[in-house]
Amino acid sequence: METTVAKPVGEAHANHAAHGAAGDPKPGEAVFKQTCAMCHQTGLSGAPIPGNKQDWQARMAAGKERLYQHAIEGFTGEKGMMPAKGANAALSDADVKSAVDYMLGAVDKAS
Repeated sequence: METTVAKPVGEAHANHAAHGAAGDPKPGEAVFKQTCAMCHQTGLSGAPIPGNKQDWQARMAAGKERLYQHAIEGFTGEKGMMPAKGANAALSDADVKSAVDYMLGAVDKAS
């Protein structure tokens, strides 16, 4: 008889998001929906809303590497705060970067 050990919920979600099954959303979209949307859909704590160019303009001017750094390590600034990895420590740096890329893509589409 085979024994299965359950993974912590955050780890299971992060792994699924990173390696999604056929037909699942792309990794950045999946991470966004599972972790980031709670703040970024509403602007909670100053979170920039995907597709809102005004929210992202100054952040994009600082460069993508700075956005990645703030999303991974966390950041507190004039407009609010970003918890490290969206308060989901189970996410890999690559997962966080893919979610940032997904949100930046929404800004590009809105332009």
